[in-house]
Amino acid sequence: MSDVRGEGPFFHGTTAALVVGDLLTPGFRSRYRPEVVMRHVYFTALVDGAGLAAELAVLLATRDAAAADGPSAGEPVLPRVYRVEPTGPFEDDPNLTDKKFPGNPTRSFRSADPVRIVAEVTDWTRLTPEALQLWRERLAVLTGNGGGEIIN
Repeated sequence: MSDVRGEGPFFHGTTAALVVGDLLTPGFRSRYRPEVVMRHVYFTALVDGAGLAAELAVLLATRDAAAADGPSAGEPVLPRVYRVEPTGPFEDDPNLTDKKFPGNPTRSFRSADPVRIVAEVTDWTRLTPEALQLWRERLAVLTGNGGGEIIN
């Protein structure tokens, strides 16, 4: 399972407001395919990769709120990146590794065990408005046709 490509630090991008010590656990619905309950927690060794995941989570949460006839109540949806540490074994993310990118250049991983929040990270690269629009369009295609396959 874990190997040299899996050396940290590791990061997780999300919209959730978390604190040091919180555990991210599997068992939640996928934002990309809500009918799929995820059996893993996903993370990356690239801080900007986690930043991209956080930005996509915001786009999907904003889309879901709009589909429910208006913004959700409470706090604004913000992209957040956390430094995390796996609590158990992990493997290359098969949804990206060799399926979309030979090897694991995205340094993306998943674990069936929880990952612990170690710190919030604020020095990651935000997407430009143009890049956000491109991702909005990509997500509309991906989620509009039932979503991409998820190797769960």
